[in-house]
Amino acid sequence: MKKYAFLFLVFIATLTSCSIEDNDNTQYSVEFMPIESVEVPEYFIYGETYEIAMTYTQPSSCYLFRDFYYSIEGNERTVAIENNVYLSDACVEEPELVTVSFDFNVTGNETYLFKFYQGKDEDGVDQFHLVEVPVIDSRSILED
Repeated sequence: MKKYAFLFLVFIATLTSCSIEDNDNTQYSVEFMPIESVEVPEYFIYGETYEIAMTYTQPSSCYLFRDFYYSIEGNERTVAIENNVYLSDACVEEPELVTVSFDFNVTGNETYLFKFYQGKDEDGVDQFHLVEVPVIDSRSILED
């Protein structure tokens, strides 16, 4: 009886499983978007979590936020915004300012250096907006 139940479950799973074939045929590429402005706190307190917001321009309706590129090296953080760029003739060419954010957990006691991607210069070299955010002792806030 267990054998038939197992075979029945396999049969049902086969009928209802997802196809691994790409039926959508949607083509896209991934592009790093220049960050136009950032909102970071004046300072961090160890152990706290802070929202870091960034604003960038999506050139058309074919650009959609995908994720963040986030690299850690000591207390240095490199941040870029990734967009999927869909290849379509139906794109509406209306630039739109978009603000996205992520939560940053303060796990160190030293000043953090953020490098926010701002595009490439005329020679193709990556450009970054640098922001230093010190980490302070929460007791110093209470004393002020």
